[in-house]
Amino acid sequence: MELLDNAVRPYAWGSRTAIAELLGREVPTPHPEAELWLGAHPGDPSHVVGPDGARRSLLTLLADDPRGQLGEVCAEQWGGRLPFLLKFLAADEPLSLQAHPSPEQAAAGFAAEEAAGVPIDSPVRNYKDPSAKPELICALTEFHALAGFRDPHRTVTLLRSLEAPDFAPYAELLAGQPDASGLRALFTTLITLPQTALDVLLPQVLDACVLHVKEHGEFDLECRTVLELGEDYPGDAGVLAALLLNRLVLRPGEAVYLPAGNLHAYLRGTGVEILANSDNVLRCGLTPKHVDVPELMRVLDFHCADMPVLTGENTAPGLWTYRTPSAEFELSRVELAAGGEAVLDHSGPQILLCTDGRAVLSTTRGDRLVVARGQSVWLSASEPAVLVHADVETRLFRATAGTD
Repeated sequence: MELLDNAVRPYAWGSRTAIAELLGREVPTPHPEAELWLGAHPGDPSHVVGPDGARRSLLTLLADDPRGQLGEVCAEQWGGRLPFLLKFLAADEPLSLQAHPSPEQAAAGFAAEEAAGVPIDSPVRNYKDPSAKPELICALTEFHALAGFRDPHRTVTLLRSLEAPDFAPYAELLAGQPDASGLRALFTTLITLPQTALDVLLPQVLDACVLHVKEHGEFDLECRTVLELGEDYPGDAGVLAALLLNRLVLRPGEAVYLPAGNLHAYLRGTGVEILANSDNVLRCGLTPKHVDVPELMRVLDFHCADMPVLTGENTAPGLWTYRTPSAEFELSRVELAAGGEAVLDHSGPQILLCTDGRAVLSTTRGDRLVVARGQSVWLSASEPAVLVHADVETRLFRATAGTD
């Protein structure tokens, strides 16, 4: 059991307080801080901190002893790589409207860009690695997001409720084919509108949303979201695309799983995110970054449904696990009252992040480590079961590889 020192990513949409408060630093910070990365991603690997304070990259640790650190099964399945990346995410502004590729799409896209000689750090590069990037976000505060295409019948009702004359034909386009194919046709039409057409259409839609909110319409939250996005990203086609997506509000402890091809945008809030160890993102709007609509269309999944909200399955005393189909990761939440205990037993590697409280970790071979809010721990596969004893009311999150 060893503490981790983790990298902070300073994206513009981040918070000047949330990550600094978690880590016990002064607030506000000079610049927004968006993500705390815990894992072995080559872009910003964590460092293991020994009892003497010596730091060693987790990437190096895994490269030197993949089977000892990851376990035989995990090392074999993932080629000596840690398959997951854990993040503490703090969004004060919306992230880009984006989706992630499947394993096959990522491998093909990466190979194509490698063959074309696109530099790995190029701003127009889509595929930074050949891996998929499914992910799960668990809310720590109230967390707002757009995720997945809404049932098209409900979307038709929403679009028809907006009294914008030039927008009516788009509502009827979907009404004529209220299924995945109809959503694809409407989304493609909206996201590829010429800027001259957007400059006429968007103000009408925004005015219609203002009226809908004033009249306390059925889609108040969706219209407020479009108005906020329109203010942050004037003239952006992604503002119109947002009308087609499920609008989610997660309460603390609730989570949503985002598989390959799921179009989504985090809007605001703090949460713990776990994902496959990849940085492949395909964007279509709400961002000044590279947008590749044709490539995005290749990976998008237009099947529509409500997004299931996960609350965690109570798999052991004090332990709630968020089940997903992902082979790369599994997230669990440890909730303990003062004096409470939980046992963490796993055959593979584990990363623990304490988001509240203070606990003592101990093993049968006599190892002992105190972990407090903002601290994180690396547990190799060779560690015996760990007993967590909470000194005060405590919450930790555990990242492991997925289970079959």
